[in-house]
Amino acid sequence: MDRIQRKALVQAYKLAFPPMGIFAIRNLANGRMLIDQSTNLTGAIHRHRIELTLGTHRNKPLMHDWQVHGDAGFAFEVLEKISERPEPDFDYKAELARRLASWRTRVPLGSAASYL
Repeated sequence: MDRIQRKALVQAYKLAFPPMGIFAIRNLANGRMLIDQSTNLTGAIHRHRIELTLGTHRNKPLMHDWQVHGDAGFAFEVLEKISERPEPDFDYKAELARRLASWRTRVPLGSAASYL
């Protein structure tokens, strides 16, 4: 690959719409879930996995369950993606917050099925 092609690929990557939406970390042993949102799903899921692997995750109940069940005991799932909108002033953060609230009503915070 020559320098011009590489530069074009880097520019296309920078201009691409990032994958954003709602994701869950599901404990396969007991069904408990952490449901969250991100403007960069790939990065957010990767960050959670790294923090859990290193033992530095800020959610203590989730961290404890990870230490008990390990990586194989969890599923990282994208629950919903937000598509790019044609409106230049579309508020993606507000849309993410609205959809996150909707998903969390399905698994209420504080219930035995969720990580706070």
